[in-house]
Amino acid sequence: MKTENLVPWYKQFWPWFLIAIPTSSFIVGGIVIHFATTTTDSLVVDDYYKEGRAINARLDKKERAKYLNITTEIDIQKSGAASVVFHSGRPKSGEAIKLMFYHVTLQDKDQEILLTRDANGVYRGFVEGMPKQGKWRVTLLPLNEEWKIQQTLYFPQNGPFAFNPK
Repeated sequence: MKTENLVPWYKQFWPWFLIAIPTSSFIVGGIVIHFATTTTDSLVVDDYYKEGRAINARLDKKERAKYLNITTEIDIQKSGAASVVFHSGRPKSGEAIKLMFYHVTLQDKDQEILLTRDANGVYRGFVEGMPKQGKWRVTLLPLNEEWKIQQTLYFPQNGPFAFNPK
């Protein structure tokens, strides 16, 4: 009769391999549950109908900017100084206008600045954190939100650039 060398189970490969598969599944599942419960997705819209109606209102504002023949030029310096020059369609009341920067994916990077008109008719303001490199949606509109100009731009921009309704 032949005697075999019996190795205890815990010193063999296959039992540990079979234990590792469900254990790793539990660990990955726990990580996914942690991320699902602690992070928020700011890009999801809850009320699609209301958002659709708002899109139509926004399109009307863009059409109004075209109708008023608004043409502008924006200059954003590296120091953060921003200026808007109206070539045509300048607001007659002289009230301030809003310039908004929306990052395409990171909501916490979004910012809005108020530009006021100086004696030469140039609207000026200061951007706290210059838009970093990448794709941004830039919007220009008056305080009464009568019209709106919106474009997708890539920063950094070199010098002044035309910012007109499309």
